[in-house]
Amino acid sequence: MSAAPKSKWAEDDAETEAIIGQRKREKEAKKRAKAERQRKQEEEAQRLAAQRRDTERSIAPEEQAEDGVNGDSERPTKRRRLSPEPEGQAEVQPKPARLLRFAAPEWGPCRHVDNFERLNHIEEGSYGWVSRAKETSTGQIVALKKLKMEYAQDGFPVTGLREIQTLLEARHTNIVRLREVVMGDSMDDVFLVMDFVEHDMKTLLDDMREPFLPSETKTLLLQIISATEFLHSHWIMHRDLKTSNLLMNNRGEIKVADFGMARYYGDPPPKLTQLVVTLWYRSPELLLGAEKYGPEIDMWSIGCIFGELLTKEPLLQGKNEVDQLSKIFALTGPPTNQTWPSFRSLPNAKSLRLPPLGPLSTSSSPTVPLLPRAKFPYLTTAGLTLLSNLLALNPASRPTAAACLSHPYFREDPKPKAKEMFPTFPSKAGMEKRRKRETPEAPKRGAEAPRLDFADVFGGDIAESEAGAGFSLRLG
Repeated sequence: MSAAPKSKWAEDDAETEAIIGQRKREKEAKKRAKAERQRKQEEEAQRLAAQRRDTERSIAPEEQAEDGVNGDSERPTKRRRLSPEPEGQAEVQPKPARLLRFAAPEWGPCRHVDNFERLNHIEEGSYGWVSRAKETSTGQIVALKKLKMEYAQDGFPVTGLREIQTLLEARHTNIVRLREVVMGDSMDDVFLVMDFVEHDMKTLLDDMREPFLPSETKTLLLQIISATEFLHSHWIMHRDLKTSNLLMNNRGEIKVADFGMARYYGDPPPKLTQLVVTLWYRSPELLLGAEKYGPEIDMWSIGCIFGELLTKEPLLQGKNEVDQLSKIFALTGPPTNQTWPSFRSLPNAKSLRLPPLGPLSTSSSPTVPLLPRAKFPYLTTAGLTLLSNLLALNPASRPTAAACLSHPYFREDPKPKAKEMFPTFPSKAGMEKRRKRETPEAPKRGAEAPRLDFADVFGGDIAESEAGAGFSLRLG
């Protein structure tokens, strides 16, 4: 019988057939190796399971003995796993712990003032020069205040340190926000970058034909008192509240500024300098030489600002300390044992000669008498009571800022106007200097309070040329 004919596609090459046979043998070897590995894994798993069962059997009698002693024999011998654990499964490694990170300013050197383009000068204050500037990277308009370094030989000015410290701590809607501190080419060129606010209250009052409406006055006063309450709750005294230090934007928002004289205080209050607060807003205890005082001096200044908002003119415009005290007593009346029991203990009160008391001044007179209504004809009784309490001669009789916020004056009609409904005014800080005003400056740092003679407060003429420390007139 003859062999089957070969296909014409078949290869007669013996080498190719050898390669194919070698591949088949390799596949069979791999299958056998795989089967051997599986067999070993199963044997290892069986061995571990048997070892685990032996361990459980050896532990169970001991646990039963302990349960018998403790009276808890019904407790199961060991917690059993309900779901079978897959064999050969690798143990899951826990993920490494990650630290939480929060966005926060980084430590680094101050930026250079060249990052800001100065547009125009606004005004010069007691402790610095204020300009309007634009940040070159963002185009935002800011206020740039260069600190005065008149006492640089003694180190960094304490007024600048206090202003930076208190502004960084006082984050409030009605307090100007300090963005950063930048430096110039020398250590004497220190600039504070703050939010730019269009107006200051003093310039607005000078340019207005009529004072603010009663509802507008309440809104402004509430914002001023709210900022002051925040400062006092953080143990900070401003010590220079006045209308030129109150900024106002075109949205009806007040921003308290100029913290050069601000400082922390405690309870009991420490011994402090008496030469603080601009003269027209200085309280009578400071004029009489008090060395220990508290936030009551800020409340007196708010009373002066309240009266200025009502009349559009500073309420008490004394030429010097003696004249200032005489104007205070002309408005409030002279101090008595009922209105101010401890005023005789103040250093400068020893020379004060009071006028004889009238027949109506008896021991039954009120502790805080009302101010004359003729001075404030359009103020309600509740408003006059609040103003009289703020301008009380006795510091202990003045209300706190928190008490003022809940005063009935702010709840009666007309209600405080919404800030969104406030009128807008052309900015005096846009492209021109704010005009100089005949206003006393704040006391200078390092100046000593003079020893004053108040013998002629209630009689005699005060010389026009007499001047007190920390006071000078800027005549425009």
